[in-house]
Amino acid sequence: MRIDLADLDFWRRSPKERHEAFARLRALDRPVFFAEKRVPLLRSGKGFYALVRHADVVEASRNARVFSSEPGVTSPEPPGWVKHVFGESMVNMDDPRHARLRRIVSRAFSPKMLAGLQGDIEAACARIVDDVLAEGPRDFVTQVAARLPIHVICDMMGIPDDMRAAVHRQVDISTAYSGIRPSLPHTVRMAAQNTVALLALQRLVIRLGRERARKPRGDLISALVTANVDGERLTDRELGSFFALLLVAGNETARNTMAHGMKLLTDHPGQRSALLEDFEGRIGGTIEEMVRYVSPIMQFRRTVTQDYDLRGLRLRRGDKVVLFYGSANRDEAVFPDPDRFDITRDTKPHVGFGGPGPHFCLGANLARMEIRTMFRELLTRLPMIRTVGEPELLVSNFDNSVRRQAFTF
Repeated sequence: MRIDLADLDFWRRSPKERHEAFARLRALDRPVFFAEKRVPLLRSGKGFYALVRHADVVEASRNARVFSSEPGVTSPEPPGWVKHVFGESMVNMDDPRHARLRRIVSRAFSPKMLAGLQGDIEAACARIVDDVLAEGPRDFVTQVAARLPIHVICDMMGIPDDMRAAVHRQVDISTAYSGIRPSLPHTVRMAAQNTVALLALQRLVIRLGRERARKPRGDLISALVTANVDGERLTDRELGSFFALLLVAGNETARNTMAHGMKLLTDHPGQRSALLEDFEGRIGGTIEEMVRYVSPIMQFRRTVTQDYDLRGLRLRRGDKVVLFYGSANRDEAVFPDPDRFDITRDTKPHVGFGGPGPHFCLGANLARMEIRTMFRELLTRLPMIRTVGEPELLVSNFDNSVRRQAFTF
């Protein structure tokens, strides 16, 4: 099988074929270079080195001084005009700018803030299952997995109820725009739709931010636009960028893990039975194994800032590397029999929430809370729930997204 991680055809292959290809790459002595085609309207480089071993991904994640997130972490990199239109996303920044923004927004994910959300998350899960019972099972993604994260984010931010349907529509448009582009017409069409959707989300939250700056409430927008004890606050553009990041990244991690997770519990009845025997004792390990097995975000890009030796490979300043989290999470050197789904596995070193370092996922604990609460509600009230058939997956090299998944109970 020919392996070209820069070619969309590779990402059209089945997950099994892709995992086999990554296993072959991990067995090589050093990272492989993949040339990239020039795509109009996008920033195109000469290519990238694929970091597929767990140790390499961890090393690059920890050493943000050498492996920079600027100018962008997605593949292909965003064109230069994006930051002028939307502002710069925190994931595309290095310290000290990244540290400043992370310090401000981290208040949204403090243990106290998360504890205060538990009751709201439980109520939202109960309403979702109520609706599933009333409507009947059709698509697990739209009826369950996609609803909870957006609801929680909107609750946190203080988005009014009458604006939430519009937010959900714009997020769906935004998340469809990920990965390698097959053609110029497709690129132009998707770029236009994505731009309009992101601008709509930013305008909405900026308008609310200005209102809350004048009349603060007990929500996250108010906290982010009013000065804290150190006098720090988000500007309009920073608020807009953070909201877009939270809606896309924060939504996709929990959503994809729940959708894939329901399929995994269906396909592995022994693991499901073990979970139900001691739900509270085993759900934590189950979630970590789901995230490891699924790797909801499949990769991020880094730019090398200085000459550097990585496992015998001499990287030069300006070189690009791509951290393939899905491959690192199947590294045989760290996870014995990595293609086996095992909720009792020691998954502590997985990189499903990003590698260790300054860019580790801020919302990891919120995602864990959402997944835990949703599965508790589903498996308690719908004990026979299971998926039907195979999922429809998004063709992407970035977002391991389930678009549709039939289910029954």
